[in-house]
Amino acid sequence: MTSPAPDPVRETRRKREHERQAVVFGVIIVFMLVAGLAAVAMYTGAFSSPFSRPIYTPVAEAPQPEPCLPQVKGQPDGALPVPYSNVKVRVYNAADGSEPLAGANADALSERGFDVVASGDWQAEKIQQSEVRFGSKGITRAYTLAAQYPDVRLVLDDRKGNTVDLLVGEQYSPPLSQDRVLLSADAPMEDVEGCVPADEITPIPQVVVTKKKG
Repeated sequence: MTSPAPDPVRETRRKREHERQAVVFGVIIVFMLVAGLAAVAMYTGAFSSPFSRPIYTPVAEAPQPEPCLPQVKGQPDGALPVPYSNVKVRVYNAADGSEPLAGANADALSERGFDVVASGDWQAEKIQQSEVRFGSKGITRAYTLAAQYPDVRLVLDDRKGNTVDLLVGEQYSPPLSQDRVLLSADAPMEDVEGCVPADEITPIPQVVVTKKKG
């Protein structure tokens, strides 16, 4: 009895299957070798894994610290309030609303004796919390003005003079009644909590408000 003749089609298919299996096993072996070498390299510190890199998230810029009161010549116990008539103030509405906040505050401060030299709309960014802005020569004047309000921030800018600006913000609080203003002509003022000496603060650029024609 003779053996059946080999089927050429079947032989070709078997040969292709063997070749495909060889390729698949070869790829798996190469991948395992590469993975093993990478693991050894990371273990020995040859290179770092991308998953070990720290993830950095943007941090909001911290607000400028508020300045402490300066030492004043002739006032060894601390800086005294400045007489209201010696405090030149500009009052600006820095809120989005149309309510005439600047004029109302200018009138209130004028009635108390402050020298209000200008009022109007703030032409820069709108702000939330009301601010008193001033230069290094106007710190005691800024503290004197800020004492009239329950919640304002003291912001140091790079102006040269001693005029101070009151920016009435979105979170507006009206002036305290005069009997609640904690100032006395012969009692030194107190530093705001967490203050920093003015010479350790980088002043922000002064914003100059131009008068509108009309």
